[in-house]
Amino acid sequence: MANVLPFKAVRPTRDKVGLVATRAYQFYDQEGRDFRMSQNPFSFLHIINPGYKYDKEVLGKERFKLVKNRYQEFKEEGILFQEELPAYYIYKIVDREQNSYVGIIASACVNDYKNDCIKKHENTIEHRETLFKQYLETVGFNAEAVLITYPENDTLTTIIDTIMTQRAEYEFTTTYRDTHYLWPVTNAVQVRKIKDSFSKIDTLYIADGHHRSASSALLSKDHQQQESFQHFMSFLIPESDLRIYEFNRLIKDLNGLTKESFLIALDGYFRIENRGSVLYKPSKKHHFNMYLDGEYYSLYLRHSLREFHSPLDKLDTQILCETILEPILKIKDVRNDRRIDYVDGRKEISAIKDRVDSGEYAVAFGMLPVTIEELKEIADAGLKMPPKSTYIEPKLRSGITIYEF
Repeated sequence: MANVLPFKAVRPTRDKVGLVATRAYQFYDQEGRDFRMSQNPFSFLHIINPGYKYDKEVLGKERFKLVKNRYQEFKEEGILFQEELPAYYIYKIVDREQNSYVGIIASACVNDYKNDCIKKHENTIEHRETLFKQYLETVGFNAEAVLITYPENDTLTTIIDTIMTQRAEYEFTTTYRDTHYLWPVTNAVQVRKIKDSFSKIDTLYIADGHHRSASSALLSKDHQQQESFQHFMSFLIPESDLRIYEFNRLIKDLNGLTKESFLIALDGYFRIENRGSVLYKPSKKHHFNMYLDGEYYSLYLRHSLREFHSPLDKLDTQILCETILEPILKIKDVRNDRRIDYVDGRKEISAIKDRVDSGEYAVAFGMLPVTIEELKEIADAGLKMPPKSTYIEPKLRSGITIYEF
């Protein structure tokens, strides 16, 4: 059973939420961050990029301490305040393509994560876990929820739909033309129904935020007597609301092979068709597209190689590793090898073509997105996908709700 609880969020005042909320730090380049901070004194970027105040890049523990200082200043100035009562938060995002995502921001339990009631599908990097744990411990808050998905639940759907008939506490549109809505839920009957509904769900699945949840689990070990450290902020949405995109792979070189010898090596694994200038995008699992030397190719995994022994074996990102990246191109560490880059499937294929045509990369590969069924099957088997197997939406804004330890 899942232990999903309300919590006393720290959040912006209604009049400033649209100014405070920001995309995750890594989505901006330095120029973009600096421009937004110069124009908006209320941006959450001022908290997470505190060196801007001193026109200096600040790193490590010094940065963490300054983040805490900026955060306290935002609270002291009344930009942020803490909820008086524990609450769940119904959160809705409508993106510029009119895709809608609706779920519940709540506190998930570290023990559920440790006991595999909350399941993972992706490996994490130990030093990143440790660094983020140190960050959380120093600053004393977490502003980025872990995205968790749950199976369709009629009771939760009814509660959410009922609450959304009321005026939202927050309603604002970003410069990216995404519209965000938030409804705090403090009514005792509704709170109990939400808690009870989650307690009847056997398994939840992390969709995005593996490092954040892993860091929270590490942090909980050092603060076992403090209840607030035994939970982490999550955004829980039904499986039908997830949108999963593929990651295309871009490779710097052909590992010393000529174009002809590379195609011959591929022939051992795939039936290859040259599509010329006609864009090919796969329509079936185990079919791949390739762009090489100004031409598109379709690659169909040979039927003799389609004997799979685990859910991971039949995953297309794993097949690409085992048939092309490792044996032919000698890319064994797909997480850290500088010869490989990734472009999420929301981007136009022309952007990938341009990067190959420019000579920056030698070849590009694409495939169909991972399905939610594949994600769950791999997590249920205790297996982990290769890095960059999924690009999952929604992506939440930072600073709308904050979990304070």
